[in-house]
Amino acid sequence: MTVRVRLDVSYDGTEFAGWAIQRGQRTVQGVLTEALARVTRADVALTVAGRTDAGVHASGQVAHLDLPVETWETLGGSLVRRLSGVLPGDVRLRAVTPVHPSFDARFAALRRRYVYRVTDAPWGAEPLRRRDTLAWPRPLDVDALRDAAGQLLGEHDFAAFCRRREGATTIRALEEFRWDVTAEGPGRVLEAHLAADAFCHSMVRSLMGALLAVGEGRHPTSWPAALLSRTDRAGNVAVAPPHGLTLVAVEYPPDDELAARVTLTRRVRTASGT
Repeated sequence: MTVRVRLDVSYDGTEFAGWAIQRGQRTVQGVLTEALARVTRADVALTVAGRTDAGVHASGQVAHLDLPVETWETLGGSLVRRLSGVLPGDVRLRAVTPVHPSFDARFAALRRRYVYRVTDAPWGAEPLRRRDTLAWPRPLDVDALRDAAGQLLGEHDFAAFCRRREGATTIRALEEFRWDVTAEGPGRVLEAHLAADAFCHSMVRSLMGALLAVGEGRHPTSWPAALLSRTDRAGNVAVAPPHGLTLVAVEYPPDDELAARVTLTRRVRTASGT
């Protein structure tokens, strides 16, 4: 018998080659799997809500695994504390929670939320935030950023902004894309908030690359939305650096809706090839 366990994870992605295990590379999944196996002395197989790329951070990543009942009864209440002494400082397991057997970190998710931080301060990013804030060398027009972002909302084929994967759809429903200014004056910081049920590969960073070009005046606000007519990746869209991007939350339905959500997501992903 096993218990399904939800893991709430945060990490500084600077020194990781992304989430997924790769031979000869330091990855979040690899480090976390090794620590969990060491503490629980059980076979560990993690399923994650979203695989982040090299250099991308997370404050609200979610994963799940199944542990033997005896292991959970013995260690469950102390896993967070025990793992804090085993994990390196750039990854933290913030919560370990038993969940409904139908919970699936990947397929049960309703939406993922990301934040991209950028500053156009003439001196660059503040030293204590340099790892999660992109320093942009030219002034950005916030009104232009907001106008361009609003035109991208809804369900579209985001092929122009995605690195295509064989057989995978690039149709996504962008539910939120807003810009907040968190500090005014010459040292201001701008945060782009994006939410969707899922994002295709490099989509968020490509959207940011396009919007930053608009914000500094190199393209009109209508340019990013005009690219939605393409069925292939746009070569003139830059991919913004990874360190400004953070996965901040993954949202799930109530327990009595989990099974239906998993079934729906699996059906859509299978039909679309994702």
